[in-house]
Amino acid sequence: MALRGSLFRLLKTQLNHTCQQSRAQSVAVLGAPFSRGQKRRGVEHGPKVIRDAGLIERLSALDYSVHDFGDLTFPKIESDEPYMEVKAPRTVGAATKKLSGAVSRAIGAGHTLVMLGGDHSLAMGSVEGHAQQCPDLCLIWVDAHADINTPMTSPSGNLHGQPVAFMLKELQNKVPDLPGFGWMKPFLTSRDIVYIGLRDVDPGEHHILKNLGIQYFSMRDIDRLGIQRVMEVTLDNLLGRQQRPIHLSFDIDAFDPSLAPATGTPVNGGLTYREGIYITEEIHNTGLLSAMDLVEVNPILGATPEAIEATASLAVDVIASSLGQTREGAHASLHEIPAVNAEDTEQLRL
Repeated sequence: MALRGSLFRLLKTQLNHTCQQSRAQSVAVLGAPFSRGQKRRGVEHGPKVIRDAGLIERLSALDYSVHDFGDLTFPKIESDEPYMEVKAPRTVGAATKKLSGAVSRAIGAGHTLVMLGGDHSLAMGSVEGHAQQCPDLCLIWVDAHADINTPMTSPSGNLHGQPVAFMLKELQNKVPDLPGFGWMKPFLTSRDIVYIGLRDVDPGEHHILKNLGIQYFSMRDIDRLGIQRVMEVTLDNLLGRQQRPIHLSFDIDAFDPSLAPATGTPVNGGLTYREGIYITEEIHNTGLLSAMDLVEVNPILGATPEAIEATASLAVDVIASSLGQTREGAHASLHEIPAVNAEDTEQLRL
């Protein structure tokens, strides 16, 4: 038993070292063009429009070594009938399993991971893959929706509204064994997650949030408390007892639709630009961000090219501010002001 305890402590030390490495100045960008977790197509084009909006150039300007690993390709499953009214379970299960492995390898290689979705069902894979390397991680879920329905409470059967339920240990006996999900085991507790920006919560989700005592901040809470206090409480809840890696899962529909119109499930009364960027700035300031998702940018649903561009540009701003861009300006490192060259000064006088 003593030997097993020593091996466990050694393994935990090695994993923690990996998580520390992943917060170095190296960023891996991984696209996940996937839309089968929900009914509307088009969100699979999200990674492309976010890159086209200048993501790689913006991150490179922040002095990161940026490794763009391109887009994953996902297996096509011809016959994927609903199971207990859950739609496309085999397809979503296979895609999230593949994403999990890719995320785990990137973080294990020492990168901070940026996953570009795709719909929010992908978070099952990205957070699980992160947890393989950083088992003590915590999760900040910024979204208009709680995405914590179980297959039994979901009004639609779409898996993009259910990913958190698959992650939580407390819901293990509430989630049936779905085809395609044999690989997925719950790995978080209700104390490991905080929601920010909620304003469209289903009845089953509301019961789960209250019953499990999950910390969440609705838009009403943000109006009442202010975003500064919301972030203080969020970080204290998640990091007050121990410093640990953060996974940020950011759905673009957390913003008000006037700012992010090209998305599938917009809800009025969302985050302002300043509130959304303040969230990401505060997460960056902890020095603990290890991986993030940016999901649900859907260019097909943009009514005009300007709407698509605005949504994609906002996604780039969210990612860049999560990784250190500040509203004082994004500048490459400058360690000293260049001195005036005496010869040049003399030439000017002549």
